[in-house]
Amino acid sequence: MVRAATGARPLVDVRVAPALLVCLAAPAFFVLLTPWLGWLLLAAGLAVAVIIERRDAAASGPSITRDLSLIALGLLIVSVIPLKAELDNAAMIRFTLALGGAVLVPYLVSRFVYRDHAIRFPWRGGGRWTGWQWAWLVAVLVLGWLLLPFYFITSGVYENWPVVDTPDLIARLFVGVGAVGIWDELFFICTCFALLRRHFADATANVFQAIVFVSFLWELGYRAWGPALTIPFALLQAIIFLRTKSLAYVVTVHLLFDAVVFAVLVHAHNPGLLDAIFLVPAP
Repeated sequence: MVRAATGARPLVDVRVAPALLVCLAAPAFFVLLTPWLGWLLLAAGLAVAVIIERRDAAASGPSITRDLSLIALGLLIVSVIPLKAELDNAAMIRFTLALGGAVLVPYLVSRFVYRDHAIRFPWRGGGRWTGWQWAWLVAVLVLGWLLLPFYFITSGVYENWPVVDTPDLIARLFVGVGAVGIWDELFFICTCFALLRRHFADATANVFQAIVFVSFLWELGYRAWGPALTIPFALLQAIIFLRTKSLAYVVTVHLLFDAVVFAVLVHAHNPGLLDAIFLVPAP
């Protein structure tokens, strides 16, 4: 099998082909909304991985086929539901089951079928937070306050989320936005990025996980010029995770950013309610 030697993960090698095919299934599923193309890309990626491993059966290290199969499994589970933001009971149950399954099933397969610990959730890794970490939390709030109202309101993408004009709907939006934000880090960073890092240099693994991350966010509603925000965010979250080794920290960053997203959506759907807080008036 083709494996990555410890400390010598390549920026590019032959395994990039199957990994890219598997990751490109995400835009097929979530941007193009073409399930058959996503299935074809996943099948092709896994088939190429198997061929490469059989050709180089003497190599040692983690199996690219196994690790890509875990990513593929998660993508398949997420792809079974529409990702349009909805707040009714049925939609929230669908999201809970599909997104929860996309994290839990690959973890269980890795742990109990493949008998390894490829997927981990290092909640408190990295020790106490440093000064720069606290400063970045403040910066995230400031950048979100400056950028997100302009993005959501001037592009009109706030309409991709349901109208939230009652306390019940506002509460549901708060829970939904936060829950999806936590899931993002569990799947894209602790699952996709972590698995890809077993075979490729950090930069390569980061670009690949960002393809999956940004594609998911596109169907969720971050459209128009949203990728100009979501691509840097996806790449930065992985870099911060590498620096801090702390799931708790990247989740905190994400939740603070999503807190601003929540406030902007409430602002956009309720003219006059939060006009004093944001620089961009509600439409």
